[in-house]
Amino acid sequence: MTDFPTSLTGGCQGCKESSALDFEFEFAYQPIVDVRDHSVFAHEALVRGVNGEGALSVLNRVDDTNRYRFDQLCRTRAISTAARLGMDEYLSINFLPNAVYRPELCIRSTLEAARAHNFPLDRLIFETVETEHICNNSHLTNILRQYRQFGFKTAIDDFGAGHSGLTLLADFQPDLIKLDMALVRNVHLDPARQAIVRGIVTMCADLGVTVIAEGIEHAGERDFLADCGIYLMQGYWFAKPAFQALAHIDAAAWQNV
Repeated sequence: MTDFPTSLTGGCQGCKESSALDFEFEFAYQPIVDVRDHSVFAHEALVRGVNGEGALSVLNRVDDTNRYRFDQLCRTRAISTAARLGMDEYLSINFLPNAVYRPELCIRSTLEAARAHNFPLDRLIFETVETEHICNNSHLTNILRQYRQFGFKTAIDDFGAGHSGLTLLADFQPDLIKLDMALVRNVHLDPARQAIVRGIVTMCADLGVTVIAEGIEHAGERDFLADCGIYLMQGYWFAKPAFQALAHIDAAAWQNV
C-alpha cells in the first residue's frame, strides 16, 4: 500500500461545519470490464437507499447543509464495503467537486479508511461528473491534481454530456474519461455518433487518456466500440449494479468478442 502522508492534521472547515446526516444509504457496485481478456477492471460504487432504492432517493436529500458530510461518508463507506466484499479490482468512487473545500485536508478520511481496511490507494479511482455545475473550473483541476499526487487515478464521468468537457480536458488530462451513454446508445447504427466517438478516441490517444464506454446495452454497441479501440466498458449488457455485492457477469456477455 502507498505510504500515507503524515502532514495532514485537522480537517477542512467545510467538513467540520457540515450537518450530520439524518438519513442512511448503502452502495451497489457495477463492474467496468476489459473486453480484451474478459476480465473486470474496476467496480463503480453507486449510492442506493438502505433497501436498494434508486440513487435519487438518497441524492434528493443532499443539500448545502450536509453536502460535505455526505461526500466524506460516501468515500469511507464505499471503501469499507468494497473491502468487506473482497474486491481486488479498482474501486471507482464518484465525488462532488463542490463539496471538496480543501482537497489536501478533505482527503484525510479517505486515507484513514483505506488504511483501516487495507485497501491500496493506487486501486482507487475518483470520478467527477462533467455535468455538475462547477463554480470555479480551476478548483476542480486543483482537486484532480491533488488526488493524482496521493496516488489515486482520476476520471471524468459522462464526458460529452456537459458544456465544459473539452476545456476541462485541455486544463487537466485525467487517467480515464467515461463516454456519456447518450453517445454510446445505438452508436453502431448512427454515423454521426460514430464520427464523434472516433474523434474522441483519437484525441484521447494523443493525450494519453484511456476511454471507458458506459451504458452498453447491445452487442452491436460493444462490437463497434471495441473496433474503435475502446476496451473498457460498463453497462447492463455485462451486468447491472449489484446491491452490496460484486456482480456476476454471464458468459454470454463475452460471446463473439
